[in-house]
Amino acid sequence: MAGPTLRSSGSGRGPRGGTLRGIRRQLPISPWLFAAPGLLVIGAFSLYPFFSTLINSFTDKRTLIPGKYVGLANFRELLHDEMFWIGLRNSTLYIIGVVPALVLLPLLLAMLVQRHIPGISFFRSAFYTPVVASIVVVGLIWVWLLDDRGLVNSLLEAVGIGRIGFLSDQWLLLFSAMAVTVWKGLGYYMIIYLAALANVPRELHEAAAVDGAGAIRRFVTVTVPAVRSTMVLVGALSSVAAFKVFSEVYLMAGPSGGPAGEDTTLVMLVQRVGTGLSGRVGYASAISVVVFCVTVALMLLVLRADRKEDA
Repeated sequence: MAGPTLRSSGSGRGPRGGTLRGIRRQLPISPWLFAAPGLLVIGAFSLYPFFSTLINSFTDKRTLIPGKYVGLANFRELLHDEMFWIGLRNSTLYIIGVVPALVLLPLLLAMLVQRHIPGISFFRSAFYTPVVASIVVVGLIWVWLLDDRGLVNSLLEAVGIGRIGFLSDQWLLLFSAMAVTVWKGLGYYMIIYLAALANVPRELHEAAAVDGAGAIRRFVTVTVPAVRSTMVLVGALSSVAAFKVFSEVYLMAGPSGGPAGEDTTLVMLVQRVGTGLSGRVGYASAISVVVFCVTVALMLLVLRADRKEDA
């Protein structure tokens, strides 16, 4: 006598099959639900301001007055705006003065603090402290130090050198702001280099030492090639940050941008032109678009140079 025939339960008609089909229908949207908060933040605080600035750059919009389309008029005006060229000059000089220092000095600092000696943790923390300090506090401290009646000038006068106008001379003020930027960024880039140096095999240094290479030669032939990609990263990050500098120069030079506005940077010009009840939002947006294009160009140049080195 034949027994009862068993039927497969995988037909999907029972309650279990219905549940599985429901789960399959919900899976495609589930990742979007998890990503929705982050996407909303990015859209509200990054994408919307970006496209709004891009659109406003082609209008004559003001703070309380809706603008109308003016085409490339704002960009043509930039070509004849003396303050725009002053800001472009200062932002470019900032890159030239800051980036080489922030590429090389943190590497040398990282090589010093990577040694395992007693008390080295204290020096690592001390070098990193300016990074976590507020830029406003840092700027005010350096203003008090470099003021005509500040500590530095008092010491210079005491040794017979005389007072130096760090904050009143056009070029000294700009170089002083560069020094503050380098001082504050040393610890940040030092940490990046420490992570890169940890991956450099000791055998390479030992082999170079056996071949008779000194410290400088080992640095050039072993350390630099091993951390070259990290140096490119630091160069790209510091270049973009230097071109968009605002806080250091603003705190040390004031809203006017130093003597006759000669220390104004592009970002300071955006803030000056685009704020206030009569702010020219459209013109400030055009300057912002130029800043964006230059920063993207800097990134592409650095990446292209890195690819040529790899080829």
